[in-house]
Amino acid sequence: MKTTKQSAAAAPERKRGSGVKVVYDLLRDEILDLVLPPGSPIDEVQLAERFKMSRTPIREALVRLAGEGLIDTLPNRSTMVSNLDFLNMSPFFDALVLMYRVTTQLAAQHHRPQDLVTIRARQKEFAAAVQAQDALAMIATNAAFHSAIAEAGRNPYFNSLFSRLLDEGRRFLRLYYQSYEDRLPQRFVEEHEAMIAAIIARDVVAAERLGKAHADQIVQQIQKLMVGDERLEIAL
Repeated sequence: MKTTKQSAAAAPERKRGSGVKVVYDLLRDEILDLVLPPGSPIDEVQLAERFKMSRTPIREALVRLAGEGLIDTLPNRSTMVSNLDFLNMSPFFDALVLMYRVTTQLAAQHHRPQDLVTIRARQKEFAAAVQAQDALAMIATNAAFHSAIAEAGRNPYFNSLFSRLLDEGRRFLRLYYQSYEDRLPQRFVEEHEAMIAAIIARDVVAAERLGKAHADQIVQQIQKLMVGDERLEIAL
């Protein structure tokens, strides 16, 4: 027969603050992946019921999300998922394209053998996600692939900025994949392969050119959506 002390050890209580992290992590993913679309109402009571916890950790998680600009509190004190900020997309695109260029270039210049193993592994995962037509997996594995390239470039400042941009751009990338009805053309897998080949060859010029071209087509496709796709009305 278990003692009270043994029973407590077998079922430890949630650590202080872990409830906040659970709510924050899940809601953040749902917002960035458009499971919770822009403009969706956020109800503390419903969240407390969903997560089976008090409203205090819910509020703390919402404060963190508001600090990241992912939710807004309106004058009537209601809360909603923030709208996509199309007005400030130009500087975001500029930074994104620059990071694609510079990280691919630096990877060609500074990569080590183990970096290539990691990059190829991430590419294999991305190709599998494309084959499976799994949009959320495509977004995650694409980010992991480019993050591995950034790591190979040996500049932690660029790594950090690129990861942040890829993360902040997840909602736009979700729309990007939707524009292909989640059936991403095989050429995107092939573009990744071309970048890997340039990195292996330490062809700095080709690596930068391929990184820029890869980023440019993403930006151009999203810009087309912003201008001409009526489905984006839900996000404005």
